[in-house]
Amino acid sequence: MRNRYLLIALFTLVNFYSFSQNTIDLKATFDVENKKIQIDQTIQYQNTSNNTLEYIYLNDWSNSYSTKTTPLAKRFAEEYKNDFHFAKNEDRGYTVITSLQQDNQEVTHERLKDQLDIIKVKLNTPLAPNETYTLHLNYIVQIPNAKFTRHGIYKDQNITLKYWYITPAVYDGSWHYFSNKDLEDAYIPKADHSFKITYPERYILTSELNEIKSTKENNTIVTTLEGKNRINTKLFLLRQPQFNTVETDYFSVVSSIDDENLDQVERVLITDKVAGFITQNLGDYPHERLLVSKTDYKQKPIYGLNLLPDFFRPFPDSFQYELKLLKTALYNYLENTLLINPRKDQWLIDGIQIYYLKKYVETYYPNMKFLGSLSNIWGIKSFYAAQLDFNDQYNLLYMIMAKDYQDQPLTMQKDSLLKFNKNIANPNKAAIGLEYLDSYDQSIDMDTSILDFLSNQKLKTTSTKDFENFIKPKASKNIDWFFDEYLKTSKKIDYKIKTVEKGKDSIKVIVKNKSKSSMPSSLFALQKDSILSKTWMASNKKFDTITLANNDATKLVINQDKITPEVNNRNNTKSLTTSLLNKPLQIRLLKDVEDTRYNQVLIMPILEFNNIYDGIVVGTKAYNKTMLKKDLTYKIAPQYGLKSKSITGSGNLVYNQYNTSNRNLFKIQYVLTGSYESYAPGLFVTSIKPSITLHLRDTENLRANKREYLNFRYISIRRDEDVNNILLDEAEPNYNILNLRYIHKNPGLIEFSSWFADFQASQTFSKVSFNYEYRKLYQNNRQLNVRFFAGAFLKNKNEANNNYFSFALDRPTDYLFDYSYLGRSESTGLFSQELIIAEGGFKSKIKPSFANQWMASTNISTSIWQYIHAYGDLGAVKNKHEYAKFVYDSGVRVNLVEDYFEIYFPVYSNLGWEIAQPQYSQKIRFKFTADIQSLLGLFRRRWY
Repeated sequence: MRNRYLLIALFTLVNFYSFSQNTIDLKATFDVENKKIQIDQTIQYQNTSNNTLEYIYLNDWSNSYSTKTTPLAKRFAEEYKNDFHFAKNEDRGYTVITSLQQDNQEVTHERLKDQLDIIKVKLNTPLAPNETYTLHLNYIVQIPNAKFTRHGIYKDQNITLKYWYITPAVYDGSWHYFSNKDLEDAYIPKADHSFKITYPERYILTSELNEIKSTKENNTIVTTLEGKNRINTKLFLLRQPQFNTVETDYFSVVSSIDDENLDQVERVLITDKVAGFITQNLGDYPHERLLVSKTDYKQKPIYGLNLLPDFFRPFPDSFQYELKLLKTALYNYLENTLLINPRKDQWLIDGIQIYYLKKYVETYYPNMKFLGSLSNIWGIKSFYAAQLDFNDQYNLLYMIMAKDYQDQPLTMQKDSLLKFNKNIANPNKAAIGLEYLDSYDQSIDMDTSILDFLSNQKLKTTSTKDFENFIKPKASKNIDWFFDEYLKTSKKIDYKIKTVEKGKDSIKVIVKNKSKSSMPSSLFALQKDSILSKTWMASNKKFDTITLANNDATKLVINQDKITPEVNNRNNTKSLTTSLLNKPLQIRLLKDVEDTRYNQVLIMPILEFNNIYDGIVVGTKAYNKTMLKKDLTYKIAPQYGLKSKSITGSGNLVYNQYNTSNRNLFKIQYVLTGSYESYAPGLFVTSIKPSITLHLRDTENLRANKREYLNFRYISIRRDEDVNNILLDEAEPNYNILNLRYIHKNPGLIEFSSWFADFQASQTFSKVSFNYEYRKLYQNNRQLNVRFFAGAFLKNKNEANNNYFSFALDRPTDYLFDYSYLGRSESTGLFSQELIIAEGGFKSKIKPSFANQWMASTNISTSIWQYIHAYGDLGAVKNKHEYAKFVYDSGVRVNLVEDYFEIYFPVYSNLGWEIAQPQYSQKIRFKFTADIQSLLGLFRRRWY
């Protein structure tokens, strides 16, 4: 009898502790035709702190779509997503609260001024420690268009929802609430959920909650769902079946991941295999169903695989499906069990997810290559990229940011990260860090430690500090560097073998720690390709001396196994034999991933169209720039112009000196460029331009668009002389100019500003100029563009009729050879109508076209309808011995791609009604950018 009472007491205790302290009861009725959800909701939330609460906060992320000024809207603008700003009002979502009560009495509540998706509630009765408040809410949710975040309603009226109902914010002595920024990172306390969903009978309801019952009522279906210890619950209302449920030996997997045309048996076997792998490595899943949707996968895809078209499959279908299913399942498992603040501690989930994604490939696909089946194709298999393992991509993707000094700390708030870091670099760095720590101190046994950590922290509030307190007691070495530097800073790891002294019985190696960090690396002694020894180096001293046994090693290599995420592996090898080069020379065809075992020279054929005088140019370039950035790069590119029938070409030498000790001075760039090309029919120009540029930005806030540049350069121009060339006039064909320019840019989708101050000096003239541009996109979708230019000569010894160095009203002569004119010397024909907005910025060809004393102009345009704008230009032109002349023009601008492809149609100017004048087609101007690097900037600005 006594044992029976003990069992009853134990059973009661277990049930008490397993019962959630919070509950959410919700009745939701879907009006799909009007894109609305009517919600009747009760929230019970326990105050587990030691403080009495007079106010509480609620998350209402459905309302984050309500205006163009919410944090979500601003985030879209920061990443140049204009769909939301130009969307129709009915496509945006919002929440209307009709009633909010505590104990059957209305409570005072308000939305935070700058966070409309956060509700502040003044409780009628203050909430003491360990007491529970009960709120009853009635509200209407207008479902947003799914094109913004993939959550909402689609054109086909399918509905995908996440963070769709109001939830309590977390309080643990301080409030943790923040706005939706399309980061998939709501911080919500766990609760027991009970939902009653009413929806049209033509729909199929899918949720990760357990379905209790489902009944038909008239033309609707009413489904009851329940779940314990849950956070925000995803819900899908679909017109056609997309989800398949597989009852594995571990838990049910409800998936809509694209099955890559696999048959049902193979898909079931793969799903069971994935579920078994997750359970074995992460422990038992505490819920019955794991929901894995293609929407989840698209939010966090396997980058690389997600870019492949359907018809191009270098990887086996089963492999692609397994990895897509595994990655999404790992993330959802961790998100539902490891209750972190995802805006602060996201690295924990990301790191464990990628760690086991890599482990899965190592276990089941150890021979899978980075390029898949392409690695076996003749011509491709010779590339170093084809020799890399599939898992090598994670380090490469992290190094894209690290080598450009744009990586950010893993513990930095998620909304402060660049998009590339948030989506790709930081998750990869986190996983690499776990492997790195495991290799450095094998007593940690990372696989076992993660399993134990997840078991201990399952369904508990967890933080980075909890992980640190769990791991440190297992370590046999000092691992403070991992938490203090690897996680919390963006310090680089860069060791270099400085000198080697080879004795009779030992080898004395002096290693330079170029970054002066405490993060370790390893030193290998090799005999050809055989490893003789491995020694860990862990010192923050600038120089460290390591003594190795002299065991017939032929070379020393730092980080031979690539476990340490070093930013520079090119200085890691020291040959112990007599050789001309420390590393052998290797010539590679086309751009490739760098192989640090060699001094590589890359060769690439060239086929370009740079100007109408050379026509199509063919040639080759020799360079050392690989997929990852280097501090020192060079390029030599001889070419042959098929039209000019002449040898042309260019070359450059660039050195980037990054500055990690100054918050604002990001880097100093030293550049030497030279080129030989046509500038008119049968005429060539040689230009040499050495320069130094200081790049300034807020290195602690890389998301800030503000940039500043201070550029010093010397331009040396040598042109073929031709008295018949209209642009030469009496100008000296050869000249040298000293140029100093300060540039300030703060670009953005909603607001853009940029200005520069410029000084030029040569033997015959000196001049100053100022250029300011401003763009504003207003709430009513109307855009205003304003540009102001003013320039004046301090000295001008050129003849009055020589306008080669003068300020130009509509078409600069470009004597610095900075602009990519397709036909710079044309005075008639299509290419004479090419427009580059510089100096005067006029579109009509008005006399005087040049100013040899001073010029001031203002260019204004505003949108009429979508990409059609009206423009107007005003200016004053002053030449020597003449009165200043007032000039103006106006017309229509067709803005197809801002700053890249635009067409201008003059209407009225000093010349009168141009649109009614003969040969009007010759007055039309166009702006066109064919440079691939410039066009790639449209993509980069969203990610960097």
